[in-house]
Amino acid sequence: MDTHTASNHDTAERRLTPIRYGISTVLPQDNTVARSLMRYGEWMEQELDLLSSFLQPGETVLEFGSEYAAHALWLARAVGEQGTVHIVEPHRLNLQRACANLALNGVTNAYTHAAWLGQQGGSIDLLPTAGEPQPARSISLDSLGLEALHLLKINIPGTLASVLAGADETLRRHRPTVYLRLGPAIEQAVHDVQMLKERGYRCWSHLPYMFNPENFNAVEDNVVPGWVHQNLVAVPIESRLGFERLREV
Repeated sequence: MDTHTASNHDTAERRLTPIRYGISTVLPQDNTVARSLMRYGEWMEQELDLLSSFLQPGETVLEFGSEYAAHALWLARAVGEQGTVHIVEPHRLNLQRACANLALNGVTNAYTHAAWLGQQGGSIDLLPTAGEPQPARSISLDSLGLEALHLLKINIPGTLASVLAGADETLRRHRPTVYLRLGPAIEQAVHDVQMLKERGYRCWSHLPYMFNPENFNAVEDNVVPGWVHQNLVAVPIESRLGFERLREV
């Protein structure tokens, strides 16, 4: 190997990092998800612990919010080649990095959609941490015309109302389990629970810790002590699925 080739190889290695479910592009440390992936090699593993208790091979999952495919890599494995993962991500750079990670890990059963999930048509302005607002087209869940949907996973807190605004037909036909992160406002959380109950769902509270003592990189230093996400798992009332160790709300 000549010097030029060796240099290119070393540079490529520095742009990749191992994570629990494969490899990832090196991410800018500008948000909690990226920092967790780079420091611990994983993100919110306790969420996946819960999902693994009911997600089956051959099923269809949709994630709203890509988070660099941190969970999509596991979801793609969990549903297998006969299953399907859809990722809807409104932020351009986030979606690009998620697509890169899916490609790097040879994932063939995932489909990505550059959009906001809400009502069909039009656009919304996304508010970045810096710079000007960025427009994103809005699509409805119903417009995707999914042949099946077993799990709807909403990673962007406070967006349930937006997602449900364009999801009546999908929820009626497929009755997916819904797993979402609630926003910080109590009133909004109460409203989210009420919206799901009005659509025939039972709801349980789930409080996954952000730090996993058995993290992939074996890092003992917990930089987020006591931090949890206030999540919700909702199941159609006609389903036999339940969660005895969680508190029903």
